[in-house]
Amino acid sequence: MEIPNESLQEIVEGKTKILVPKKSMTDKVPPKEPAFFNPRARLSRDFSIIAYAAFLKKFEGSKIFLEGLSGIGVRGLRVSNELKVENVIINDLNPTALKMAEYSSKLNDLTNIEFSEKEVCRFFSDYSKKGKRGSIVDIDPFGSPAAFFDCGIRATMHGGILSVAATDLQVLNGLFQKACKRKYGGVPVRVEYGNEIAIRLILGCLRMVAARLGVEMIPMFVESNMHYYRTYVKILNRPDQQENLGYILHCKNCGHRKISLEQEQECELCKLKISIAGPLWIGKIFDKEFVQNMLLEIPNLEIDKVCEKTISKCLAESEMPGTYYTIDEIASKMKSSPPKLEKAILHLQKNNFVASVTAFSPTGFRTDAKINEIIKIFQTIQ
Repeated sequence: MEIPNESLQEIVEGKTKILVPKKSMTDKVPPKEPAFFNPRARLSRDFSIIAYAAFLKKFEGSKIFLEGLSGIGVRGLRVSNELKVENVIINDLNPTALKMAEYSSKLNDLTNIEFSEKEVCRFFSDYSKKGKRGSIVDIDPFGSPAAFFDCGIRATMHGGILSVAATDLQVLNGLFQKACKRKYGGVPVRVEYGNEIAIRLILGCLRMVAARLGVEMIPMFVESNMHYYRTYVKILNRPDQQENLGYILHCKNCGHRKISLEQEQECELCKLKISIAGPLWIGKIFDKEFVQNMLLEIPNLEIDKVCEKTISKCLAESEMPGTYYTIDEIASKMKSSPPKLEKAILHLQKNNFVASVTAFSPTGFRTDAKINEIIKIFQTIQ
């Protein structure tokens, strides 16, 4: 097949050939014309392929992938080509992007893929009836995904996976508090572990929408990146009886933090006023078995080596307490140079606390020790 236009080029991502705009491979900011493609989001797509492969291996219903905002269709094309699915339907409002996706599908001789040109919620409403829903539903917008939670949940079958990405990081990290409250129903606090608060705000908003629809959502895997946050949740057609919405209470004076069902006004360690993030998701953010299954799928796939390292960290922290600390944060409180991460974790464990690395930060660790206990232990490290 000849490339239809000299402004386009063919690349390979994973095991899939993709037609992309040439400028998206060279310009610092990928152009939106003729269609948007971000080569730096490859890692995100790799994680999706691993997560979807792990899900499909155990899922016994019909395997249908719905993508609401596909752009040139890279994620959907890779699902169609690299995973065992019966049907892939990708949707976008840009006809040029869809033409490019069609061309790419022919490059890979794909027969299980369809194309749709509709507003995203109209597209999902076509698939929101029993028997038509997707087993995997993917939403990857510019900015906030919150406007699509309702229609995305409705289009996900019982036991299926809904995955949403958010790129409005400044809103979620506390730069625009009112906008965050308006979009996600909760407010963040600006702290070292702000990316975890952001992900818990997204999950909290998903939980509120799901509850309104009489549906339960269970987080399976989450991803934090410099450019986006992504959550993968299982959807079950039954009401959620759990108390899994609450607050993160953070003391900006001493650094103490805790997860709570209720708001509190003063720090239990230093008695000063506390900052409150939420309401947000306070339950687990990783499903241990699902993360283990993701690791098992890696040898079968063409993905970046970084993925295995990151997912191994997710497995280590899957049963750990919510919120993490960073080595530098503790060192600045101690006014001394930070210990090595491995040493710090080992010393916490020797003192009968649980501790692990975290995928959220290269210098981060999770533990059930309070900050005063951590400082005390770190002071003994030579």
